[in-house]
Amino acid sequence: MSLSSSEEQRFSPLWRQVTSHALVAVLSVALTLTTLWAFPNLQILRSSLPSAIAPSTTTVETTASSTGASQEEVAIRSFVTAAVNRVGSAVVRIDTERIITMRAPDPYFGDPFFREFFGDGSFSRVPQEYHQRGEGSGFIIDPNGMILTNAHVVSGADSVTVTLKDGRKLQGEVKGVDEPSDLAVVKINGRNLPVAPLGNSKDLQVGDWAIAVGNPLGLDNTVTLGIISTLNRSSAQVGIPDKRLDFIQTDAAINPGNSGGPLLNEQGEVIGINTAIRADAQGIGFAIPIDKAKVIEDALARGQKISHPYIGVRMITLTPELAKQSNSDPNTMITVPEINAVLVMQVIPNSPAAAAGLRRGDVITQVDGQAITTAEQLQDLVEQSRIHQSLQVTVQRGEQTQQLTVRPGELREAASS
Repeated sequence: MSLSSSEEQRFSPLWRQVTSHALVAVLSVALTLTTLWAFPNLQILRSSLPSAIAPSTTTVETTASSTGASQEEVAIRSFVTAAVNRVGSAVVRIDTERIITMRAPDPYFGDPFFREFFGDGSFSRVPQEYHQRGEGSGFIIDPNGMILTNAHVVSGADSVTVTLKDGRKLQGEVKGVDEPSDLAVVKINGRNLPVAPLGNSKDLQVGDWAIAVGNPLGLDNTVTLGIISTLNRSSAQVGIPDKRLDFIQTDAAINPGNSGGPLLNEQGEVIGINTAIRADAQGIGFAIPIDKAKVIEDALARGQKISHPYIGVRMITLTPELAKQSNSDPNTMITVPEINAVLVMQVIPNSPAAAAGLRRGDVITQVDGQAITTAEQLQDLVEQSRIHQSLQVTVQRGEQTQQLTVRPGELREAASS
């Protein structure tokens, strides 16, 4: 069918309009497809799509998109927040005060010449005592007010003030202190107090999350996050050989004032007690495993003394490489076997080791028939023994092998003598 010229003129504008709309639609579709091809990560607003095509987002995704944080960051924040909320109200601040008495003035200060030269009242104004203040952290382990902390936080304190998270200040009583394990128990009068849940440090693995909570530098309720860097780090390696501990090492920030506060796992359970830092390093902190505290906390709460056997030697781990290096030194006084064992560097006078006949330069190879290859192993074996229990120690002295009987003594008695 053909159109007349008048009809053609009437339909021409309509045809151009339809053609124009069609062209716009085609171009829009082409532009959309090109954009999606060029930017495959571009997300279409889910609210503009049917629910069958755009499923509802999770809470983590919604939070992440609204704050600009990644899902991983939100997940970390979520478990840290939950862990801290679980234990935070049981973490306390501990303020201590000690009265330090100064030594008497030099006897020359009583000489008339000095008094005339410096003035009569110069020395009478010198204070004979002053108050030394300290601060640390702790956490409640009993609803009636038992608190676990470090021995060095409260040892020797004349007064202890405990501040709860809600601001209440209570007088604390030191019930028990054990210096070798650096643990102490403080009691406050309270009822139905929040309690920190205790975990199991034996279950820890390197790389697990670690959350430190405490009051570093007087900044209350501070939380830091890191991981477990290593386990069973001996106190000798840390630089505090007078302790009997194998520490948890963490990179969670620990500062003065954190001492005695809890180290948490990701479930908010206490796995350690923050206790030490290395002054010459950053990102290295140490905590006492909570399993160690579980063994003695009840005894400390009852005021009992903790027994720590000792034999009285200073020692190092001997290796074939170390022995070879020592033997090749022309100035060396002794020749040691090139084996894995323990080298005695010093024997403490009047100690069980001295009484048994151990000497400097002896190489300990066995105890009760068990091979000894490291100083830490020997220390652990002695720690697990009993006071005055006979230990059969095999030593190599020069070319000879000898059997000695060592009976461990009480470390506390040795320190007080």
